[in-house]
Amino acid sequence: TDRYAHPNRTMNPVWSPDSKWIAYPKQLESHYKAIFAYNIDTKKTLQLTDGMADAISPIWDEQGKYLYFLASTNYGLKSGWLDMSSYDTQVTRSLYAIVLSKKDKAPNFPKSDEETGDVSDKGTLESKKKDKNGNFEETKKNIVVSIDADGITNRIVALKLDSRNFEALINGPGLNIFVAENVPNQPGFLIHKYDIENMKPEEFATKVSELVVSADRKNMLLKQNGSWSLVGTEAPPKNGEKGLKIDVKIKVDPEAEYHQIFKEGWRYMRDFLYVNNVHGAPWDTIYKWYSPWIDHVRHRTDLNYVVDIMSGEVSIGHSYVSGGDMPDIDKVPVGLLGCDLEADKGFYKITKIYSGENWNPELEAPLSLPGMNVKSGDYIIAINGKDATTDLNPYQLLEQTAGRPITILFNSTPSIIGAKKILVKPIASENGLRTYEWIEQNRQKVSELSNGKLAYVYVPNTSANGFESFNRYYFSQQDKKGVIVDERNNGGGSAADYMIDIMSRELFGYFNSKTNDHRPWTTPMAGIWGPKVMLINERSGSGGDLLPYMFHAKQLGPLVGTRTWGGLVGTWDTPRFIDGGRMVAPRGGFYDTNGEWAVEGVGISPDIEVIQDPKMVMDGHDPQLERGVEEAMKLLKQNEFQLKPEPAPPIKWKRADGYEQEN
Repeated sequence: TDRYAHPNRTMNPVWSPDSKWIAYPKQLESHYKAIFAYNIDTKKTLQLTDGMADAISPIWDEQGKYLYFLASTNYGLKSGWLDMSSYDTQVTRSLYAIVLSKKDKAPNFPKSDEETGDVSDKGTLESKKKDKNGNFEETKKNIVVSIDADGITNRIVALKLDSRNFEALINGPGLNIFVAENVPNQPGFLIHKYDIENMKPEEFATKVSELVVSADRKNMLLKQNGSWSLVGTEAPPKNGEKGLKIDVKIKVDPEAEYHQIFKEGWRYMRDFLYVNNVHGAPWDTIYKWYSPWIDHVRHRTDLNYVVDIMSGEVSIGHSYVSGGDMPDIDKVPVGLLGCDLEADKGFYKITKIYSGENWNPELEAPLSLPGMNVKSGDYIIAINGKDATTDLNPYQLLEQTAGRPITILFNSTPSIIGAKKILVKPIASENGLRTYEWIEQNRQKVSELSNGKLAYVYVPNTSANGFESFNRYYFSQQDKKGVIVDERNNGGGSAADYMIDIMSRELFGYFNSKTNDHRPWTTPMAGIWGPKVMLINERSGSGGDLLPYMFHAKQLGPLVGTRTWGGLVGTWDTPRFIDGGRMVAPRGGFYDTNGEWAVEGVGISPDIEVIQDPKMVMDGHDPQLERGVEEAMKLLKQNEFQLKPEPAPPIKWKRADGYEQEN
């Protein structure tokens, strides 16, 4: 098995044509993967690739002479899958073949273009005989796979195929294989059919989510655009080809299934938890405590409730229970206008319009589009022809309108007289708009309190959104003298080593510039070279615990706020229940460089504790933010970064004394 836990199953063993060998990729201690082969007769395992490239997805050719695989030589930081520093790495893979026996030639061995008269079969056919009707019949020869370990890494050859984001190989007919490519901004995989003999790929199918090839390699079960079809492997499927009609129903005994799911959850926590002692809980006894409750479960949510209580006996964060086979309930999508409303004089008055960023496709602000001409203080008189009076909830009139253009009457006075009709497209959620408004208010407040000297960077989580937010706000303000990093309410995700690496950068010098006013640039060029303060609170957890832990360990600056949540046993790799429900048995616990368990159940304490006093917050203050700015300004007074001026031009010209007399 693999040496390390990994959220993506990559082992995927495959049988050789003679059923004597199993090939599979396996993680090495370097976190790179190598291709291995195990012989079921000798019980011996051979490492076929040397681990200098990340190798995946081995498949056998039909004759058992070659083992094809994909490998990447730029895998690099992607090997640290839990680390944020792996996010921006663009991995590409190439196609390779291992010549298994010393006796065989490479599949791309040069061929003469002269006629040789050799008519021997290139496939797996030993001979061709005529049947009683005079037609040729094919006779398969017995295949024996032979692997010569000696010098095998020198028998790995690269096949002619441009490196791309290839993710898997699939068996194909004869001297053909299928290659799955992950194409950016396209759903599913692009499947190439690769001709080994001619070293040429052709596009076989697009938007493929699943693919299974039959044992004889002549047919495949293909899931494309959400539907299944059975197609031949010789030619690409035709457009409009009918898919398989799948009408499957399963009779479920809910009571029996509930008992099975409960026991499965109990086993998951026993077998998948990051330590083997279940935190000291008497796990067999606990099963006896709670299993009788399942007889009284009457709804899937009841089952989640019991499973959640049982998992709570372990006393660990990240132990989530959710989902399952729930009744289908139609949701009514209510449209939102991206504004605040208050009842006034019989109608609803707009008190604030959230503008967001109209150039950002992820932040739609319905009332702030250029040409809308709606402002705070205007009244909504009618929605889709219905009066929007205060005896109605205005959101009743916005039911089923999210993403659909509607007409709204606006007026500067609470009257239909003089009202203007405007076409508006409501949105399904205002969360992004309101979060952006909060971030911008904080950024402006930091700028005002620091006289423009401090940057403000909000980190909502340590996943993709947090990575994007950090990169956007940190580097766009690197002209500032210091920075407030706000990770309050951080929802976690990855280990944010990337952020720490960036904030830990040291200045090594400058490069001068003859452009404009000769302002030099620093090296590294990208960075903020002044004080750093991080804001934390009790709703920062998981990756939001680890970020301030690392910030403090690197002594980047003070932590201001309240103690974080304290959940640092990672969640990955717990299987789903039979009905799609989920119970997480946390899989990877964090311990420090002294060999002691850390953070879980404890959290990260601030250097300066600041409570968000409710009255002060209601009065428009943010005590934690304001104290963070105060601390940063104190540090700035002690050591404010200033660019070093360009030194005087050096004198490099040299001649020996008395050179004038020589001329």
